[in-house]
Amino acid sequence: MALAPDEVERYARHLVLHEVGGPGQNRLKESKVLVVGAGGLGAPLLYYLAAAGIGTIGIVDDDRVSLSNLQRQIIHTTSRIGIAKTASARETIQNINPHVQVVEHGYRMTAENALYLIGGYDIVADGSDNFPTRYLVSDACFFAEKTLITAAVGQFDGQLSTFKPYQSAPDGVPMPTYRCLMGELPPRGLFPACEEAGILGALPGVLGSMQAMEVIKEILGIGESLAGRLLMYDALATRFYETKLSWNPDNPLTGRNASITSLVASNYSDR
Repeated sequence: MALAPDEVERYARHLVLHEVGGPGQNRLKESKVLVVGAGGLGAPLLYYLAAAGIGTIGIVDDDRVSLSNLQRQIIHTTSRIGIAKTASARETIQNINPHVQVVEHGYRMTAENALYLIGGYDIVADGSDNFPTRYLVSDACFFAEKTLITAAVGQFDGQLSTFKPYQSAPDGVPMPTYRCLMGELPPRGLFPACEEAGILGALPGVLGSMQAMEVIKEILGIGESLAGRLLMYDALATRFYETKLSWNPDNPLTGRNASITSLVASNYSDR
């Protein structure tokens, strides 16, 4: 797929990189990425995926833009308060890069539609803000054999990882899942939501941008994948920490006695 003359100019700084070049830029152009959530993490993630030249970006979000979003969800604007976040994000993306095809999924991901949604994309980036959705996205990516890049933020900290549990490590042990990291789905209220606890607005900008970087690396096949590793960021201390993730043989999705064999709504209820 040849790049148009204006694309050659647009991606000039990519094209001179040995690790990208013309073939890599075409891989980005041919790729399809599903972004779950057009909020604090999704905003910078969508910005950089669009600017990088991802060919097709799907956006899953059933929310509308509110004034309280704008402190951190920089893909939206004051003039768009009240409209669907998918429509707002689409307008911004088209202004950034008209070569990107945006597909709006203006509804919530559920156990019934998750595999259908994910099946149309090459890679999934989860920026959702609640545990039931994170568990659902992770499980669906396992069943669909799709790479998942997921991030989460707190008040002043965040974490980022890549999951490929449908693959095995060099020693033959399965790669870890999100359930290996988090265990059972936390009950409602255990971790306060953003509107209750607060969040520093620039924090999701850091994690969302890094999430975009990991998506691009996976598509291009460059650098070292975060699969099997968890990167943590402490914004107040300005420090990054890394820990190794391991397969949990007792996890219900990929463990020795796996009990989750399909997507069932009751598995994603935080009661």
